[in-house]
Amino acid sequence: MNKMTLTAVGLGAVYLMRNKDARNKLMKQVESFTGMSMGKSSS
Repeated sequence: MNKMTLTAVGLGAVYLMRNKDARNKLMKQVESFTGMSMGKSSS
């Protein structure tokens, strides 16, 4: 990964650590995505 990518990831992590609403929203999206992908693979 190049420097710009690492910087973007770092800034995103700082934003999520400081913003509780954004963190909760992201976690719900990840849970729904993993739930859907697991459901498709098991059926």
